[in-house]
Amino acid sequence: MAGERGECAVKSIILDVDTGIDDAMAIVYAARSPELKLLGVTTTFGNVSVEAATRNTLHVLELLGRDDVPVSAGADRPLIRPLRGYAKQVHGEDGLGGALRGGPKGRAGSMPAARFMTEMVRRHPGEVTIIAVGPMTNLAQAVILDPAFVGLVGQVIIMGGAVTVRGNITPYAEANIHSDPEAAAFVLRSGLPLTMVGLDVTMKTLLPRTNLETWRRKGSRVTDFLAEAADFYMNAYENWSPGIGGCALHDPLAVGMAIDPSFCRTETMHVGVVTDGDETGRTVGEQAAGGTAVNVCLEVEADRFLQHFMSRIA
Repeated sequence: MAGERGECAVKSIILDVDTGIDDAMAIVYAARSPELKLLGVTTTFGNVSVEAATRNTLHVLELLGRDDVPVSAGADRPLIRPLRGYAKQVHGEDGLGGALRGGPKGRAGSMPAARFMTEMVRRHPGEVTIIAVGPMTNLAQAVILDPAFVGLVGQVIIMGGAVTVRGNITPYAEANIHSDPEAAAFVLRSGLPLTMVGLDVTMKTLLPRTNLETWRRKGSRVTDFLAEAADFYMNAYENWSPGIGGCALHDPLAVGMAIDPSFCRTETMHVGVVTDGDETGRTVGEQAAGGTAVNVCLEVEADRFLQHFMSRIA
């Protein structure tokens, strides 16, 4: 069941990203939301290489003046299968739609992402929410590294899956799950306290192109950067769906669910992942009667979420 409407108390989070354009929007949203305390950002392959994701993450945090937030680089490939390539047609050569200007001054820490996750949850047992918006490889590695991690983390919110709708990378699979289906399958049966924010709801969260003018009028380094990046992202959407007039807010909605769980209605399900054949990456859900289950988001108050997101970005 969905939570009651209303924003929660301050929540300590780790944001796990493969920083392309919607990840960048999610980082800004999280960093500018007083309900969230950003303990760190971990990076993985996915939209771009892990090296590019790390660079892009550092760049966004520097634009925000948040050099205090540690960044830890993680997985550079799936757990088992070969790397399938990156989404340059969606996020551009730099992963930020050409909006990257120079490189960041800062560097990632030496601690790998999975170790950073396990150290943080041991330091703050029951208090840390991990918001994972890329492939689930870092999460899987954290569980393998420290089995106690499952019982120490407060909540895990994942952007991934398509339980009741078509996929976006194949007719069956959503891109994050498809990038490392074995990691996703492992995480979904690990016992972690999971909420799945998938295409079932994210494709209903349209950021209209007209809203980019609001960002441009603001005239800050952050909003100018986001407007340029999002314009590229929206052009990709227009190629797939002529006339759509915007883009989905996949990763920001996962952040929104950490701020206010009433943005989405959820149902508790057992969710499995197909790991071979034409349907590789498909997420299959069935009603849960017991055992480990996932809170699957099925409906979203899209207008209310968009208004909240825009208020924090601008």
